[in-house]
Amino acid sequence: MRRVVVFGASGDVGRYFIDYLLTQKAEYQIIAVGHRKSFSIFKDCPSIQYYPIDITQKSEFNYLPKDIFAVVDFAGLMPARMKGYYPQRYIDVNITGTLNILDYARDAHADHFLFMQSFGDIKDYGEKEVLLTANMPRKFQFDTDYTVYVMTKNFAVDLLENYHQLYGIKNFVFRLPTIYLYSKQDKFYLDGKERQIGYRRLIDMAKNGDVMQVWGDPYRVKDMIYVKDFCQMLLKALCVNRSHGYYNVGTGIGTTLIDQIKGIVQVFGHDNKIELRPDMPNAPQYIMDITPARLELGYAPQYDYISMLQDFKREMNANRLYQDEG
Repeated sequence: MRRVVVFGASGDVGRYFIDYLLTQKAEYQIIAVGHRKSFSIFKDCPSIQYYPIDITQKSEFNYLPKDIFAVVDFAGLMPARMKGYYPQRYIDVNITGTLNILDYARDAHADHFLFMQSFGDIKDYGEKEVLLTANMPRKFQFDTDYTVYVMTKNFAVDLLENYHQLYGIKNFVFRLPTIYLYSKQDKFYLDGKERQIGYRRLIDMAKNGDVMQVWGDPYRVKDMIYVKDFCQMLLKALCVNRSHGYYNVGTGIGTTLIDQIKGIVQVFGHDNKIELRPDMPNAPQYIMDITPARLELGYAPQYDYISMLQDFKREMNANRLYQDEG
């Protein structure tokens, strides 16, 4: 059975991906790697082994098995998980850590390497060009506290290309916007300060029967990609007979802000009143062009916005992927 090593396995997307491999009955032995000392959610599954390692420490990779088929790399540090501002940590984790993972993949004879890129390198196009394509030149601000993060992810992508050309590792890069999923964690950091995730706050407001405010232009659109569709894309990349690929992650469809609010009320609310607030700031807007993923991977999203919210609610009620966290 082929071995797939999943770095960042104990994070939100990592555990959904492992669960997806299991539900799809994918014939892989899963080597789960994370920073947590223990990770018990899949403890009863004999095809999964868990290794706690610090990816910034090269010596810790000696504990991992050799002779693997693929690496799926979710590991990384992002602004949403950084209290305060410590740019050196981005360099340590996102550059040194990625280099260590690449060296491990080379030494372990990996055939495929799947890497998660941020769409921070192109999202600024969204104000004028709502459709973001995979081949857009990098364009980002140099005067923010997430600039170093974007730069480290860009450099990591370049490292992948270097290892592809030097050592023949097949590399597949996935450019991620917000990935919608249920998690026990509903907080994030903005400018180093903790806040509640926007869509989780809206869900809580809908459940409480609160008035739902629509800020700014209600017809600005956003691509609402569900984690299980993202997992589908990743599994298809593990199976594809290609040497490389660069893919935007999304649905290719924009959902207006007003429809986002109406959908949350429909699935979670109680006939909440909706109030337009054009005096407030606009939400970001973007649609991810997924043409390369459709053509090269055979990817087709399975969840529309409402079915995404309905499955989100089922996961929230079941809490099945977070039972190890109480």
